[in-house]
Amino acid sequence: MGAAQVAEQTGATTVVAKKTPGTATAATSAVPKARVAAVEPGELAVRPGEDPWTPEEVEEARSELLSEGTRLRDEIESSEASLVGLMRDSGDGAGDDQADTGAKNITREHELALAANAREMLIQTERALERLDAGTYGLCENCGNPIGKARMQAFPRATLCVECKQKQERRY
Repeated sequence: MGAAQVAEQTGATTVVAKKTPGTATAATSAVPKARVAAVEPGELAVRPGEDPWTPEEVEEARSELLSEGTRLRDEIESSEASLVGLMRDSGDGAGDDQADTGAKNITREHELALAANAREMLIQTERALERLDAGTYGLCENCGNPIGKARMQAFPRATLCVECKQKQERRY
């Protein structure tokens, strides 16, 4: 089977030709580029067999992402306020026994982890909004194929199709 036939059968946007073991080159990147003009809601990527995006569905995704961004900003602000209090109260630990000091450290580490997680989710949310505006929402950043409307509705911040996400998780 030739490369063009494989590309047509799988819907691949990039065909990689293997020259020697361990090396491969691609003519173009599979990462979707921003479209020149804004796209209509029905033009957002969907998998074969899925209904196109309706304006209501696109607006629902946008409003969900915007409200999630607001929630995450509030969460970050709250975590940072808690961290300020924890740092202020940590002091020199005079009069604290080891258990008290350990509990304060664990609480501080937990609050730091929550704040970092919220920041990362906020970045993903803002990136999803940018992709929605650019017309690349719903395209896999790895292979360029449609992620799938159902997956995007369930997880609006998705940047990888199920297949690429599974490959990524197997590597780690």
